[in-house]
Amino acid sequence: MTQCYFTVEEQAGHWWFITPEGKPFWSIGMNHIDSSTLRYRESGDIWCTTFGNSHERWLKEGVSPDLEAWGFNTIGWTQEVVVRRDWREPTHTMHRHNRHWTFEEYQWADMPYCHLLPFADIHQWEVETRYPDVFGQEFEDWCDHVARDQCGRMAEDPELIGYFYTDCPSWAHAPTWNPKGPWFDPESLKTEAGRAELARTAARYYQITHDAIRRYDPNHLILGDRYEGQALVPDDVLKAAAPYVDVMSFQYFADSATICPDLERWHQLTGRPVLVADAAAPGRKPENYEPMIRGLRELPCCIGWHVCGAYLCNRCRNYGFRDERNEPVEPLVSMATAANRQTLEWVASGVGRE
Repeated sequence: MTQCYFTVEEQAGHWWFITPEGKPFWSIGMNHIDSSTLRYRESGDIWCTTFGNSHERWLKEGVSPDLEAWGFNTIGWTQEVVVRRDWREPTHTMHRHNRHWTFEEYQWADMPYCHLLPFADIHQWEVETRYPDVFGQEFEDWCDHVARDQCGRMAEDPELIGYFYTDCPSWAHAPTWNPKGPWFDPESLKTEAGRAELARTAARYYQITHDAIRRYDPNHLILGDRYEGQALVPDDVLKAAAPYVDVMSFQYFADSATICPDLERWHQLTGRPVLVADAAAPGRKPENYEPMIRGLRELPCCIGWHVCGAYLCNRCRNYGFRDERNEPVEPLVSMATAANRQTLEWVASGVGRE
């Protein structure tokens, strides 16, 4: 029997993920899921007494039941920020996330998920590595290794939605505190030669990463880079990516009224559906959650919102759905649950597919 996987499809003017069973799916994802928050010294023995010092039990008995109860249907991006600068300081020397989840951890969680492939550390917050030479053999070899190591194991998993690449790639922007600066000077893009070089580099980057994935996994969606929507996202980069990805993905911290016109423009530019791959309710206020998800789901080209959690509130992010004592954070949990369930009912009702 032929195995089916997630796809994307436009139905009656609205774009959707389509499940392996052929049903429309609007992705409501939880980002940033890290168990180490429960092992602060002040958390006491919660980790051992509740989950038996077992990551498998935590995922099976804690995370998955919570996400289902709260109306989430996707594990969006598991890494959590654990070290970052003091925003009052003029320079940034370290910004770290914890490790990626393994294939086994996704199996324990047992729900649809997206996975980020570490092809290039060109995140806007990354300060400790340099930009790669995408025309060199070493970059091809690294991408082949990443795909062979990770996609080669996930290739036949029907719960995998697809692969992300970089979190907020700094193609032509970087935060003022990041001494690394952007890959391409924005001033250079005011010239035809500068734009041509950017387009050439981006096309090579997306071709190499695409081909590496497809060498080991012909089945799953490519969700690509998660562009920073509030920064300069050159059209040349998006157009270079479009032939090699299935979805255009964006981080965008604003309200839906601000986000949606940009998403529509990027959809028109590329012809691809768009995913808000990382965003919080405006101001991280629980009362703003419902208007946010409603505005995004009603945009025909938008196929999901992955919430900038986190699942657990650590002392770096200082925001989450459970605290370091594993207690639910209210009213966030209740208000998000109501809005998520309303969205799931909206999808099931067939609205937008008549």
